[in-house]
Amino acid sequence: MRPLVLFTDFGFEGPYVGQLKLAAHRWGPRVPVFDLMHDAPAFAPIAAGWLLAALVERLPEDAVVCAVIDPGVGTARRPVIVEADKRLFVGPDNGLLSRVSEQSAKTRWWSLDWIPDGLSASFHGRDLFTPAAARLAQGDWPAHSRITPPHCDASGTPAQIIYADGFGNAWTGLRRLEPAAQVEAGPMTFHHASTFGDREPGEPLWYMNSNGFVELAINQGSAVDKAGLRIGTPITLNLTPRENR
Repeated sequence: MRPLVLFTDFGFEGPYVGQLKLAAHRWGPRVPVFDLMHDAPAFAPIAAGWLLAALVERLPEDAVVCAVIDPGVGTARRPVIVEADKRLFVGPDNGLLSRVSEQSAKTRWWSLDWIPDGLSASFHGRDLFTPAAARLAQGDWPAHSRITPPHCDASGTPAQIIYADGFGNAWTGLRRLEPAAQVEAGPMTFHHASTFGDREPGEPLWYMNSNGFVELAINQGSAVDKAGLRIGTPITLNLTPRENR
């Protein structure tokens, strides 16, 4: 039995996450189910793909990941199964899984051809992806066919905001940066610090967060609000000392 991990942009408000878990229980009553996150960047599969690719590093090697950031649900985009090293991923073919695939030593792609009874046009997370993932977690492969990994420019630039947490901290897609660098985002400049307490309350900083991303923050404040940051906001790196604007 493999663990099933949920990664979505559904949020915890409303019935959606609960319905995913009920679907997982229906198709795999003994499958252990874990929430990785449900506030992935909404309607932004590329940005969410950067997050997923980094968070995967701490998942069990045999995990089955149901990943759903799917603004094109019900359209011609394909449902897919992706094997990346030893993990399996189920989700839409819209760039969300491309980054995970690109960083893996071994990867294979399949079209998910199974059409379960009662498949709705607008909630494939509940009706298709989670049931398929629950079946895979038990070693029961739904109908599928091998495909060539799609060409998808999922890399984009990591020099942008890819996630904002509930504290108002903004994650960039950057995985390393020299401490001398300054990060400009919106109207503000962020200087390096090891952690929040290295700055006075209200002062901006960037630091390497616990998931390995360059994160922009304001000690005891909201960088998102103060700098007007959103998913996709570009950042600029500057090695020349400049005062905060």
